[in-house]
Amino acid sequence: MHFTSEQRLDDDVLEREFLLGEIPGALWMSGSATAPVPLILLGHPGGLGKMHPRLVARALGTVAEGYAAAAIELPGAGDRPRLAGVDEARADLQRAAKAGEPVSDEIVDRLVLPLVEQAVPEWRATVDALQSLPEIGGPVGIAGGVTAIGVRMAVVEPRIAAALLFAGSYVPRSMFAEARKITIPLHVLLQWDDEGNDRQLALDLFDAFGSEEKTLHANMGGHTGIPRFEGEAGNRFFARHLK
Repeated sequence: MHFTSEQRLDDDVLEREFLLGEIPGALWMSGSATAPVPLILLGHPGGLGKMHPRLVARALGTVAEGYAAAAIELPGAGDRPRLAGVDEARADLQRAAKAGEPVSDEIVDRLVLPLVEQAVPEWRATVDALQSLPEIGGPVGIAGGVTAIGVRMAVVEPRIAAALLFAGSYVPRSMFAEARKITIPLHVLLQWDDEGNDRQLALDLFDAFGSEEKTLHANMGGHTGIPRFEGEAGNRFFARHLK
């Protein structure tokens, strides 16, 4: 990992862009922290450039609560090499949705599983690199992004102590067995009228999670209509498990 730029945002927040090999990412943290702080990984649907304003808004709130925040680019997104099979599956999903047809498990597998297989090792390598910095230490949380990536990370990465998942993307049925292995605390957000999500699939996945502490917050509205007060609930969730 090497840092490629640094700029100061609101108040005392530093944004530092980096490359992990050829994977671009960004780290946000307080410029005046005197002790190592926990890390929260900010998941997103891909495209660090177009997602930057939303990621910065999330990062500012995360840093204000006493954490460092980080994001990396998804495989096949932004300027990274395209994943032809994933792009084809995405087009098939969009055609099915436009035609009002059900999205088959086969399409979901082709769309999601390659992302999970590549992205999770990259996220784990990012945690390795960031926790080697003297400013970062302690447990790690993950918030949002592709649900299936969060599920896999919660299973295989022992440094993840808590996960806030957004039930806003498809999860392959083959991963439900992994969901049953999850034991860390989970806070799950579901938009009841999400036009791009299978509500019943999201409910089935929540039922499958093996965690003793798992909370589902369902709100009316579409994909981008998460109420602002859910940010406060998320802060309380991470405070219980990362501090």
